[in-house]
Amino acid sequence: MNKPIYLIGCGKGGTGKSCVTVTLLDKLKENKEKIKFIETDTSNPDVYKSHRHEEEIDSILLNLDNADGWIDLINIADESPDYNLVINTAARNNLSIEQYGNILNETLPQLNRKMITLWVINRQRDCLEILKQYLKVLPYSDNHILHTIRNNYFGKDDKFELYNNSKLRLENEKLGGLTLSFPELADRVADELYSSRLSISQAMKKMPLGNKAELIRWQKIAHQMIQEIIEHG
Repeated sequence: MNKPIYLIGCGKGGTGKSCVTVTLLDKLKENKEKIKFIETDTSNPDVYKSHRHEEEIDSILLNLDNADGWIDLINIADESPDYNLVINTAARNNLSIEQYGNILNETLPQLNRKMITLWVINRQRDCLEILKQYLKVLPYSDNHILHTIRNNYFGKDDKFELYNNSKLRLENEKLGGLTLSFPELADRVADELYSSRLSISQAMKKMPLGNKAELIRWQKIAHQMIQEIIEHG
């Protein structure tokens, strides 16, 4: 198959989608992969602004609020089969996914690509409710799999009781989806990444030694999680 499409989503803000996206880009770059990054949060494109000057990453700003944006996305995927596509979705995109997501779903076989959704959750119920709607539009198939990522910024794994004890988790794992844990990064380091709009590689060069040491600790754990996704598919 051609290189995969990674879609990072949740359908609500504040769950840590951008941080997972930044980590995925960093790990793919370390793996010497070709990357096209699609930023769909056109109103607050922080990840795009922090990576648009990275030579190894082709960054594209794309509005998925209408059919034209989805058509453009499919054309980009079709024209660059040897590039990993990484799509960072905006909180508002759940509505457009419900309306237009089937356009992408129906063309995945023709693109000869697998789409890997990374669903980033906090401990609130609405993350799961939106996930149910998402899977109605983009169900599991030979060309689509979904992995759930518990963001440990909101607590350790055992605090995610709603998801841990849900039928949704059992169904997802039965269909081959992974349940993974994303490590917490110290607030002062995370704040510097976002406020200064730095990629991880840029932060490694610019941060003070103590901040850099924490970033290296966190990066190692986060990279292990991403590598598990890459190997699993």
